[in-house]
Amino acid sequence: MQIRQINSINEVTAADWNQWVEPGYPFIRHEFLQALEQSGAVSTETGWQVSHLLLYQNHELLAILPLYRKQHSQGEYVFDQQWAAAYHQYGLAYYPKLLTAIPFTPSQGQRVLIKPTCDNQAVISYFLSHIQQLAEHTHVSSWHCLFPAEQQFDQLRLAGLTIRQGVQFHWFNQSYQSFDDFLQSLTASKRKMLKRERRRVADEGIHLDSIEGKDITDEQWQVFFRFYVLTYQKKGAYAYLNLAFFRQIAASMAEQLLLVLAVKDGQYIAAALSFVGSDCLYGRYWGCEEDYSGLHFETCYYQGIDYCIKQGLQRFDSGAQGEHKIARGFQPVTTYSAHWLKDERFAQVIADFVGREQQMLADYKQDASTYLPFKCKSQN
Repeated sequence: MQIRQINSINEVTAADWNQWVEPGYPFIRHEFLQALEQSGAVSTETGWQVSHLLLYQNHELLAILPLYRKQHSQGEYVFDQQWAAAYHQYGLAYYPKLLTAIPFTPSQGQRVLIKPTCDNQAVISYFLSHIQQLAEHTHVSSWHCLFPAEQQFDQLRLAGLTIRQGVQFHWFNQSYQSFDDFLQSLTASKRKMLKRERRRVADEGIHLDSIEGKDITDEQWQVFFRFYVLTYQKKGAYAYLNLAFFRQIAASMAEQLLLVLAVKDGQYIAAALSFVGSDCLYGRYWGCEEDYSGLHFETCYYQGIDYCIKQGLQRFDSGAQGEHKIARGFQPVTTYSAHWLKDERFAQVIADFVGREQQMLADYKQDASTYLPFKCKSQN
């Protein structure tokens, strides 16, 4: 078997790349990653150097490992800056590191594309062996795989990587027939709270339009992008993505896009963009010009829940963090990342840290579950 490294996703056709993508998962699609590259959001200049690995046998493509050479830890949502600081304290370089992840996207899913007839465990072990050999001859410190789907994180664990856990909050569809049906599953106090939040938005004269990708106009994309940038500006941060990225995914994968626009007095005042999977809605970007009571919850959560119920989607992944989601029916779920470090001393120290962290997260998740708003508090 042979491994080829490529420095641009354009060195592989969309057909070859997408042939093993799990149906409905949008973020590992050739079109999504290509838009990140071609828009300049992912580049050597931004600290995301494309280094994808392709596994061949007798010139037949067997597997693809999306891979980036990183000079920082921004845009990852699994925080290892303390690890980098520890390396620096001992006179060692943590960067560059190798990263298998979807840039700027903390959504669990497929991370390694493998031909169905192949032994998945053997393929992942082969990629790991190659990375270890690469690290021996370069200054790369480590390899990290972020937010893999459950099956692949288990294969990474069996290959010897250290598994780190995290917690997000997702909404699950319990065969609800309508939003009111969902409300009936909540305790009286939380049901009143959700109704009150929705009523405040309506009382402001705000209505919400949900627009599928093919129907989004360029003017609406520009409006959305302005709100998206405002979100970062309010935090004094830099927006990772540009308008060119959003225009490109609008052209290449419109069938998986859903834009919610809030309108008041004929003017757009807020927007939220989601990606539609085969059984999951992925809430990703939001912004507003002027905040109104309940507007964020309505635009980002309640419209998404309503869409999931109407379309029969089983899950709503609304992104990282957000304990305020618990009271609105989002349940704590465990996420995973996998880590290999070349320096055995640091590998052991980090493994010990991750073990202690795991118990803390288990306690946190259990405690968060006690605040679920359902009449019968059961976790999916």
